[in-house]
Amino acid sequence: MTLEWLQGQMRRLRGAWEAGRFPHAVLIHEAPGAGGEWLALWAAQLVLCTQPTQAPCGQCPACRHVARRQHPDLALLGPLEEATQIRIEQVRELSADLALTAHQGGYKVGILSPADSLNRFAANALLKTLEEPPPRTLLVLVATQPSRLPATLLSRCQRVRVQAPTREQALEWLRASRGEADWEAVLAVLGEAPVLAAQADPAVLVETAIETRRDLAQAGAGEGDPVAVAERWVRSEPKLRLACFENWLTERIRQRLLPAGHSSEVRAGAHPGDPGRLSIRDWFDLLDAVRELKSSFDAPINRSMAIETLLRRMAMNRAA
Repeated sequence: MTLEWLQGQMRRLRGAWEAGRFPHAVLIHEAPGAGGEWLALWAAQLVLCTQPTQAPCGQCPACRHVARRQHPDLALLGPLEEATQIRIEQVRELSADLALTAHQGGYKVGILSPADSLNRFAANALLKTLEEPPPRTLLVLVATQPSRLPATLLSRCQRVRVQAPTREQALEWLRASRGEADWEAVLAVLGEAPVLAAQADPAVLVETAIETRRDLAQAGAGEGDPVAVAERWVRSEPKLRLACFENWLTERIRQRLLPAGHSSEVRAGAHPGDPGRLSIRDWFDLLDAVRELKSSFDAPINRSMAIETLLRRMAMNRAA
C-alpha cells in the first residue's frame, strides 16, 4: 500500500528515471519508521519493472517479485542474525554479485538497510564499488543516522530525505492497512513512525508503555527498585521500553526548550510531566546514553546492568 507522504520523493525519482539521469547510488535519510525501506523497494521496482512506460506498474512479475523480496536481480543487505553490523564479507559478496550480468538483462539492485550499521571496513569496501560502479546497477542505502557513515561514501550518493508524516497521515495509513485500533495511543508511544507501529500489537504496546512510564516516573523521583525494574525490562519487550524511555526524555527536553521560544527536532510522544531538577544538559546526556544503548543492545553486554545504570543516573541527577 502506497505511503502517501512519500509522493514527492517518488515523483522526483520517477522524473530522474524518465529523463535518463537516474543516479547509481541513492541514500535515503529517513525519520525512524517513516518508510525509508519501503521507498527503497519502490525504487527497485522502478528500475526492474518490465513495463517501462508505466514503471513501476506494481503488477508485472518483476514488481511482484521485488515486493516479496524475491527478485533474482535484487540483493538485500542487513546485519546477520545476532549481529549489529553489516560486515565486510557481506559487502564483498554484494559487490561480486552486482558485477555479474543481470538474470533478466536489465538492472541489478542492492539495498542496504540500515546502512548506518556498516562497520568501518564494510563502508570502505562499499566505497570502492561506488567509485567504479558496474553499468546498470543501483545501490540504495537506507539510514536514520547517515552521520555514522564516512563523508567520502555520502558524497557519492544522491540523498533523498524522508521526513515523518503528520499524525493525521500516519493514522489514516494505519487504519487502512491494519484496521481499527487505538493507533493514537500507539503513536503517542512511538512518535510519528507508522511503519514501525504497523509491526506492533497495539494492546501490548500501550500496556507496556504505561508500565514503563510509571517505572520512569518513580525512578525520576528516586523511588522504586532499579535492579528489579531493569531485570523486568530485559525479560519483557526491552527494545520497546528503551523506545519509551527515549520518547519520555525527549518530551521533557521539549518542555524545557519550548517555553523559552526555542524549537526542538527530537521526536517524542505526548508524555507530560515535571522535568524536576535535572538541567537541560542532564536530559540530553541521558538521551544520548539511551540511544547508545539502543544501538548496541544486541551486542554481548550486560543489558540489565546497563538499564539499571541509566535509571540510577536519572535519580542521582535529580538529587544533585
